[in-house]
Amino acid sequence: MAGAGKVLALTGGVGGAKLALGLADVLPAGDLHLLVNTGDDFEHLGLHISPDIDTLLYTLAGRANAAQGWGLEGETFNALHALGELGGETWFALGDRDLATHLWRSEQLAQGASLPEVTTALAARLGVGCAVHPMSADPVRTTVHTAAGELPFQHYFVRERCAPAVTGFTFTGIESAAPNPAVLQLIADGSLGGIVICPSNPFVSVDPILQLPGLAAALAGAGVPVVLVSPIVAGAALKGPAAKMMAELGVPATAPGVARHYATRYPGLLDHFVMDDSDATLVPEIERLGMAAAVAPTVMRSREDKQRLARAVLALLEL
Repeated sequence: MAGAGKVLALTGGVGGAKLALGLADVLPAGDLHLLVNTGDDFEHLGLHISPDIDTLLYTLAGRANAAQGWGLEGETFNALHALGELGGETWFALGDRDLATHLWRSEQLAQGASLPEVTTALAARLGVGCAVHPMSADPVRTTVHTAAGELPFQHYFVRERCAPAVTGFTFTGIESAAPNPAVLQLIADGSLGGIVICPSNPFVSVDPILQLPGLAAALAGAGVPVVLVSPIVAGAALKGPAAKMMAELGVPATAPGVARHYATRYPGLLDHFVMDDSDATLVPEIERLGMAAAVAPTVMRSREDKQRLARAVLALLEL
């Protein structure tokens, strides 16, 4: 690699975890730090569940369900079926082995450990070699405003299968939530070589991170390049409801629509915007927004695809 320095990648959901795996594969051990959305976290059946953290950890540990991108490979659902027989809630599909993660996390939190401490310990137990940082130790909860009323994020995403039309979002608790201090220290200590925003939903995966008090300003003032990979390819989201949300909010479901969201809400943050080669004709629209546009194959079907995109991103960071 041409340069040196650690990489901080912001991520949430399946697409973000895919690029995170590619980055972990090609960066030297210890150089990758991952800042993960926790706005999707919720309490269910008495357990603290962190869906984006778990998707990332399972992916990095080589344990994720390859077809789904989330959950564990070879999972069984005996406990869930037994719960249903008792009349319990089964809309959130907790697998038997996945349930062990939530039980362990919830017990550690109940004993007084913080979410960052628990996540670091869980990553070590799963054999994950890079640093995984929840965005905050403080609770932030995403509420989705819809034509049918307000819904907690997992009720919208899982129980209602993203069907209601979206009108906006609220991140409850974000005004008083402190960004993860380990990440602020990483930004401040001069060891950072670049920042990556993985291909994650801009509204419910990345906005909760960037709207933590002071974090977007700290990232913009870090003095290193910031690269974003678009989650929209040829007008569609490969995973999740990003394109549907954009259309319902009156935002063009295109790569420039994503770029305009960031340019408007976080002016000056992005230096490079990476979009799929199928969207190459849209480069001028991106550049008119004041950021450099790059084109690369961004659809990550194989491990090699993930590594190839990671190298393209690192080249823009000159790393």
